[in-house]
Amino acid sequence: MAASSLNPKFHNHARSNSLPSKPHPIILQCNEHLARLGAYEASSSSSLLMQKLSGLQDLHDCIDKLVQLPLTQEALVNEHQEKWVDDLLDGSLRLLDACTATKDALLHTKECTRELQSTIRRRKGGEVELMVEVKKFLTSRKVVRKAIFKALENLKGNANKCNFSITNKDYQTLALVSLFKDAEGVTFSIFESLLNFFSGSTISKRSSWALVSKLMHNKRVGHTQGTDENEFAKVDAALQFFVFNMATKSNDINDLQKKLEKLGSCMQDLEEGLESLFRRLIKIRVALLNILNH
Repeated sequence: MAASSLNPKFHNHARSNSLPSKPHPIILQCNEHLARLGAYEASSSSSLLMQKLSGLQDLHDCIDKLVQLPLTQEALVNEHQEKWVDDLLDGSLRLLDACTATKDALLHTKECTRELQSTIRRRKGGEVELMVEVKKFLTSRKVVRKAIFKALENLKGNANKCNFSITNKDYQTLALVSLFKDAEGVTFSIFESLLNFFSGSTISKRSSWALVSKLMHNKRVGHTQGTDENEFAKVDAALQFFVFNMATKSNDINDLQKKLEKLGSCMQDLEEGLESLFRRLIKIRVALLNILNH
């Protein structure tokens, strides 16, 4: 999906023309953004995902500029009956749907987290009220995970639909279509990383008793969970510990509060990044529709 994967295709096409041309500078800029996104590590953390979201925003800002170019508008108008144009429009809608599903998964967890934080701050009902809210939170997380896994299935299906291609077209149009296809693919890939992150997938695959065992071991040796686990997974783990260990000591509650605060900050940053990306995706789709409807 990185821009470098496009070069052989471009070069082969260029050799087939007696007078090959170079892609427009904005196409090259978009490819540079794609290359940077493709160079990120496969592992995900909140800081890395924020960098990816920022990179996606830059990419789609560049695509928005590309859509405004006469060469792009001419290609869309002249070939509005071609399959690749339909695929491009369908892809822009699929990206909006995927972004909406990703935002929803985050917002549902954010709402549950606020309720739990409110209960911890009040502490009027003591252990019983806290346990009720903890179990309520974990139940809500199960519902959110179920929605996330469904969204991930849809993402995989949508990703398979972005492999549109064209033949016997001019060099600029070929470069344009390849760029749109690769941008769609990398965006789906990052949405997938975000959804897996929101699910706390590092915790969801463990057995509950194995989890409790690890948490108790961490308390004995005096350190917290490893940095490989994301903020969602850490909160899930701490709450599972409460349920199975029935522990509501001040130290445990303070530790939970800190994890919830960190999770809240993480969710706020990611929510702002997703909302900003969503606005860019809408802007691009509106521009495409305006071009084809005039």
